[in-house]
Amino acid sequence: MKKVIITVATTGGVHRKDSNPYLPEQPQEIAQAAHESFNEGAAIIHIHARDSKGVPTGDPRIYGEIAELTRAKCNIIIQFTTGGAGNLNLEERIACLDANPEMGSLNMGSLVRTVGPYAGTLFINTSSDIERFAQEMLKRDIKPEMEVYHHGMLREVDNLISKGLVKKPYYINFVLGMAYQGAVSATPEVLFSLKHLLPEDSIFNCCAIGPAQLPMTTLSMLLGGYARVGMEDNIYYSKGILGKSNAQLVTRVVGIARDLGLEIASPDEAREILGLKKRS
Repeated sequence: MKKVIITVATTGGVHRKDSNPYLPEQPQEIAQAAHESFNEGAAIIHIHARDSKGVPTGDPRIYGEIAELTRAKCNIIIQFTTGGAGNLNLEERIACLDANPEMGSLNMGSLVRTVGPYAGTLFINTSSDIERFAQEMLKRDIKPEMEVYHHGMLREVDNLISKGLVKKPYYINFVLGMAYQGAVSATPEVLFSLKHLLPEDSIFNCCAIGPAQLPMTTLSMLLGGYARVGMEDNIYYSKGILGKSNAQLVTRVVGIARDLGLEIASPDEAREILGLKKRS
């Protein structure tokens, strides 16, 4: 069986330390979380940067610092968010690409925020915005992880493929159970149907929010996909018990994968699967 790629999403753009004091916010904290998660089996780190006050930022200097500190510790694949947070405009969201990650998340449509400080605002990703992000990634040789929150967003995936703006293998992340209007529920039926609609030459990952994280990432691996865990999506280890580290969540999903007879991809093995160039 093919090896499973584990992604860790350490921070996100919503939670603060008042939600979980173990949430990493500053560059040193995020780099340390990356190293610990790498040691437990994560091949990719998905990064949201924060400023010195813990507020989400698109500043490429801070992203660059996180990448430099992380690369000094381990060779985990660096993936920056271009989704950012509700306080960032389009230009601020795209600016992180100036720090030259190996991968970047690419949101494939628009939603309405329903929770948090920006509830009631729009998370806008028009077709032209999506194409622009894809073009920027393509010219910089950054692999997009296409974020799909509902079935209709697969039309935008098809659009990028038809215009040659993404390279094979097409890497798609199903985001399930997001508390935004327009997102789909985290259920087996939804994951089955999304997988069925995947374009040819695609590979898929799955992340799910809150208590759905563990069952849905397990199901994703059983269906031949990959898994994303971490405090961006779930600040708890179990009901009412806060997670103490991102590595703790990685350890658990890696253990489940191995119990299922699956092997875990190292960062370099993941680079080969995804078509990334090996770093020197």
